[in-house]
Amino acid sequence: MNRLLQFMGTVVVFILLLLGVNLYLSHSSGAATSDTLTIYNWGDYIDPDLITEFEEESGLKVVYETFDSNEAMYTKVQQGGTKYDIVVPSEYMIERMIDEDLLHPLDYAQIEGMEHLVPEFLDLSFDPGNQYSVPYFWGTLGLIYNDKLIEEGSITSWADLWNPEYSDRLMLIDGAREILGLTLQSLGYSLNTKDLNELAEAEAKLSELAPNVKAIVADEIKMYMIEEEAPIAVTFSGEAADMMWENENLHYVLPEEGSNLWFDSIVIPKTAQNISGAHEFISFMLRPENAALNAEYIDYSSPNQTAIEEFIDEEVVSDEQFYPNLADVEHLEVYKNLGLEYIGIYNDIFLKFKMK
Repeated sequence: MNRLLQFMGTVVVFILLLLGVNLYLSHSSGAATSDTLTIYNWGDYIDPDLITEFEEESGLKVVYETFDSNEAMYTKVQQGGTKYDIVVPSEYMIERMIDEDLLHPLDYAQIEGMEHLVPEFLDLSFDPGNQYSVPYFWGTLGLIYNDKLIEEGSITSWADLWNPEYSDRLMLIDGAREILGLTLQSLGYSLNTKDLNELAEAEAKLSELAPNVKAIVADEIKMYMIEEEAPIAVTFSGEAADMMWENENLHYVLPEEGSNLWFDSIVIPKTAQNISGAHEFISFMLRPENAALNAEYIDYSSPNQTAIEEFIDEEVVSDEQFYPNLADVEHLEVYKNLGLEYIGIYNDIFLKFKMK
């Protein structure tokens, strides 16, 4: 009997130990509880004061983590180690996550403020009916140049990047979809093409760009352009706005061949632990005054029509570099989820180019 009791005691201790380890891992991984909201977002992509205000209003503690690419975010969400309640992917990745059943459908009975959004930014191809996503920011990919180093008005198109005058003078963003996409558009093709002949032609043209490239970088482009280390770069509209604020000689151009029209949106992963808190946060960010504060802090274009009309500085929203009239801009394309096979082809072409 004593041995039996001793054995049972050992089993109980072992079970309690396992429960303790599980609880520790849950907390250390940032998993959400009923009084916690875990957000996974791009770096420096929200006004910290809004997080503080949301915590005070909701009574929830926000755990905020960041990623630097859609692919890194996707991998972590797919693995499910951390139970994120809010994630902010881009359009093509949202489409992929929907296809792979990684997202929780939104409950619009718990969301207030959808009426404030620009109607043209709803019901898009990557999420019909906005069943899973709410627009957060939007913008374009374009060119930024310094008029001290390049004649003002001389940069108008992607084709200008191939000008021999710019040998060893270009800064390119480190992204396969972006660089191969602009090359395809310079040839008159879609940046979502699956035509192998068009991709081969783009690969050949991209190789011709190599002598003009000074560096392929990420966030460093902002510093380099502000400090006039290069005369021209490929960048996103919001990043360009930051650069132009710091250096009045910089200009942003939406190329005449067209560009990528991108959207970052708020979604709720299927593994989320605080569904009600996630919906509460979405409603909080949809308030026009909060959307305006966030846009002012981030310098990206807001999809909140009421914020644009009533809260954001008129000088900002009248600047067609960052709030273009979409009806007047041809060939703006949203990235589509191309599938693993073609994403691999795009990545391979870009990797070969980087190695030149």
